[in-house]
Formats: sequence, structure tokens, C-alpha cells
Amino acid sequence: MIQKTNLKTKDQCKVKFTASFDNAERVEIRGLNNDWDTPVPMARKKNGTFEAVQTLPKNSQHEFKYVINGTEWRNDPEADGEAPNEFGETNSLLIV
Repeated sequence: MIQKTNLKTKDQCKVKFTASFDNAERVEIRGLNNDWDTPVPMARKKNGTFEAVQTLPKNSQHEFKYVINGTEWRNDPEADGEAPNEFGETNSLLIV
């Protein structure tokens, strides 16, 4: 799930990512702000879901994927769309 909250005093949007994956010990987000090398770690909650909050510029688009346990790359089915990547697959698309 992706929740977006526009900040009234700034040209930014607070984006809350919530995801759940079977057998996940660690989940991170890759690709936000076109930074595929620096992971955004997601915190594990008591209910087993993972959560991260990022502040992103309004009127921007971001491709991303979740990386589970450091090896499995997955899209978010609730993202705003998908964008093709150079590996012949797709990335999740976030429109802020």
C-alpha cells in the first residue's frame, strides 16, 4: 500500500510504503530518486508488515522495486503504474 500526504508548507509529499511478503526477513526499496545503489530500508512491524516513509518532491515520478532478503526483486501491485526497464521487465511507477 502506498499513502501520499502533500505537505502544505513545502513543495513535497510524504509517501508511506507498506508491504507484506511471505518469508521476508528484510525488505528494502530501490530506485527512488533514480538511486538504485542506495537502499531505503523498511522497518518490520509487529503485525509482520514492512514500512518506510520518504519525502519526495511534488509533481515528480519515481521508478522503484522492493528487494526481499537481498535477492528477490518485486513490484508493488498498488503502485500508480509500471515502467519498462532495461532487463525486459518492469519497475513500479510512483507519481507524486
